[in-house]
Amino acid sequence: MSTPKPYTYVTAVLRNGEIRLDVAFSTPEIGVLAAVTDNKRPFLDLATPEAQVSVSTTGGGPVTEQDVTLAREIFNAAARYLTDCERLHAEQAAGPTLPGLDEIPA
Repeated sequence: MSTPKPYTYVTAVLRNGEIRLDVAFSTPEIGVLAAVTDNKRPFLDLATPEAQVSVSTTGGGPVTEQDVTLAREIFNAAARYLTDCERLHAEQAAGPTLPGLDEIPA
């Protein structure tokens, strides 16, 4: 079995005059940055050497209630992602078990 290699997958689809971009980061080489610009606009960046995704306020303007709601959704999704990564990492570190192995007397 081969070891999975990191990758960034970017696609652009033009359908009926509409463009859709998809970015999949499957690499630990992701830079994450959250900051506020000089004109008081918060932003969140996810970037690899191959691609970058930025999230900021509606129209690049003042923070709206919808922007705050989106920021909460991003925060909650990131917390779930962290929890899942920690759980799966711990399960993988424990190694495979054989059925019935825990029932064998010491």
